[in-house]
This record gives sequence, structure tokens and C-alpha cells, in this order.
Amino acid sequence: MTRRSARARPDRRVRLRAGPALRASGRLVARASGRLRRVAGQAGSASFTTTDPTAAPLPPRRPAGSPLAGRRIGRGPGLPVLAVAALMVLIVAMLGVEQVTGMSLLPEQLSAGFRPPPKKFPVLSSSRPTSVAIDKIDVQAPVHDVGIAPDGTIAVPDAARAQEAGWYDQGPTPGQYGPAVIVGHVDTTSGPAVFHQLRELRSGDQIEVTRTDRSVAVFEVDSVERFDKGRLPVDEVYGDFSRPSLRLITCGGQWVGGDTGYSDNVVVFASLTKARTG
Repeated sequence: MTRRSARARPDRRVRLRAGPALRASGRLVARASGRLRRVAGQAGSASFTTTDPTAAPLPPRRPAGSPLAGRRIGRGPGLPVLAVAALMVLIVAMLGVEQVTGMSLLPEQLSAGFRPPPKKFPVLSSSRPTSVAIDKIDVQAPVHDVGIAPDGTIAVPDAARAQEAGWYDQGPTPGQYGPAVIVGHVDTTSGPAVFHQLRELRSGDQIEVTRTDRSVAVFEVDSVERFDKGRLPVDEVYGDFSRPSLRLITCGGQWVGGDTGYSDNVVVFASLTKARTG
């Protein structure tokens, strides 16, 4: 994952630290939604009046000729109603952005009612990947094993193998429950590398991973996201074991040099939809 420069060094690390910046606005909307629902409920219950025998008598009505007589105060929709309406407009707008960009902005607990249910999926036995194919960006590359780098991060392929991808061999194999992780360089000093166009994938694009048992695991892209390497959301990227999934990871953002290389990680989130014999 290096820059096209004589001084560039391949980025050897995929950092595993928490704190997503991209989805901060989505979490803020989720918290605001809960508060606004409570406020709206209170406003609704307050609109029903009851008779309290211990209450003080009401003040006398203003005479008909009073300057204030006939005026209506506070008869508009009210702040809670306007706030909820504004929130719904924001949610719809963010869903529209997701459809156009393929990037997930809303948290699942808020958007579950807006998105279609997950598709049925197979579950495959353990088998190491041998190649990855992505027609949308013209990728057909061998896959070899990578482990843990000396600094504790996921290792990446050597610069000499920049046109190959690396499967993280401490995690699930593609097709098993959980996120199988495949990493690759974005470029080298001599030009584009295997995942140079990874950021161009969009929701619905297909990724095919051929395995040593000659089966092909077919994944569908859910979203493409970019995270600061110092704030990679570990649970979101590596923690979902509810179904077989795939994470393709490369570098992105600005070149900062040193051991960091590029400032960000580009992460493709994909889910297994089917399997076939190769």
C-alpha cells in the first residue's frame, strides 16, 4: 500500500483501533431519535386535559374588547413535531446518500425498518482461498496467507507481491461464519497494485473467492467505507459473526509517509450470497 514515489514505502499495517469517524453523524441521529420519541410522547399525552378537584380556579377570561382577545398563541405544530419531521427528512436524505455512494451512514438500530431484510445465505466448511475475482474493477488475483505483523497489526503482502492479495489466516476462511479478511496494496513505486480501484466498488457489486476445495464463494458488496487508520472500528470491521462475510482492505486518503503510508484504510463490507463449484 505505497505511494508512487521513489521515497514511498509500502504500508505494512492495517491498524486495529476503535472509534469510527464516518458513522459519528449516524450515531448522533440515533441518540437524537430516542430523545425526540420520548419528547413527542410527552407532548401527545399533555394534549388531553383532566379535571383536578384540588386545582386552583382558572383566571377570569379577558373581556371581549381586550387587545389580546382572539389571538392564538402556540397553535402551530410545536417544537417536538417539527423536530421529528426534521429528523425523518434527515434519515431519508442519508438513505439516499447510501444508495448513491454505497457507503453506510446510518446505524443498524435506526435504519433496520428502512432496509430490506438480509438475503438467505449458505455456510461453507473451512477451506483456504486461492484467488479473488472482482469483475467490476477488473481484478483477478492470487491470494496467499498473511498473519500478524511484529507490531501486532495484520500483515500485508510483500511489495514484490503487490499484485496478489493476502488472506488473514487467523480468521475465518471465506464462506465460514464471520468476516474473512483479505488485504492488498493500493499502489507501489512502479504503479497501481491489486486493490488500486477498490474504492470504486458499490453496493450490489459481486466478489468471487475461489477456495482450495475448488468451490467459489460469491459475495455481494454491502458498503464501502473509509476510516482513519488511528480510529478503525474494530468491532464493526471484525466483530460480526452473524453470517459469512468478507472484508477487503487497502489504503486510502492522503499520503503521510513514514510507517503509516496513507492516512486511511478503505474497507469493503460484503456478505456471502451463494456458492458454486469452480
